[in-house]
Amino acid sequence: MAEASPSTQRKHLVPLLVLLCAALALAYVFRDALSYEALSENRLRLIALRDAHYALTVLGFVAAYTVIVGFSLPGATVATLTGGFLFGTFPGVIFNITGATFGASFLFLAARWGLGGWLASKLDASEGRIHKIKQGIDENQWSMLFLMRFMPVVPFFVANLLPALFGVAFHRFVISTALGIIPGALILTSVGAGLGEVFDQGGRPDLSVLFEPKILLPILGLCLLSIAPMVIKARGKEPL
Repeated sequence: MAEASPSTQRKHLVPLLVLLCAALALAYVFRDALSYEALSENRLRLIALRDAHYALTVLGFVAAYTVIVGFSLPGATVATLTGGFLFGTFPGVIFNITGATFGASFLFLAARWGLGGWLASKLDASEGRIHKIKQGIDENQWSMLFLMRFMPVVPFFVANLLPALFGVAFHRFVISTALGIIPGALILTSVGAGLGEVFDQGGRPDLSVLFEPKILLPILGLCLLSIAPMVIKARGKEPL
């Protein structure tokens, strides 16, 4: 396959540069709006808007969540709590997962269009250790994708970018994202659903629940389940 010309490569960098500039601008404009304090101060207005225009509020919330994730803005945790606060654990978790998946998919496609295809072809054509790493990821894509979602060893926006840069199929990315973020989204949404009492007491949400054994152990179990195919495949390659 012919290598892309420098002008073509520069053209493909445009979406990433636009995304970066927009992310910086939005982060500055909404630096005070995407916070727990802002949610606390505006909770009555949000409730009134939800009660008066439920469907419109849902659409606006999902759109806002998509922008937050798509542009990697700080505030995704607050957005998830807001989804639980406004809509309850159910269907709030569905709205949270939808917004997060849409935003992640947007960032994935922007990275794929910008550098993903070019970098993936470079890695395929490389030799030695880098090629082996790329090959290992290719052979265990599902396991690696789910592992990054179940156990966030890398920031969420990095987990959205790496698959694009390593040539992961879009449908695999979407499926693993939508399913893989369910445990974390469900926990944070349920915490958000109880924010009414927290607001009344003038407190803050207790996110330490994420590290309680009853929550952490099942998530670790999912991590082990996701890497099981990798272990089985590796053992199958060992000489008898």
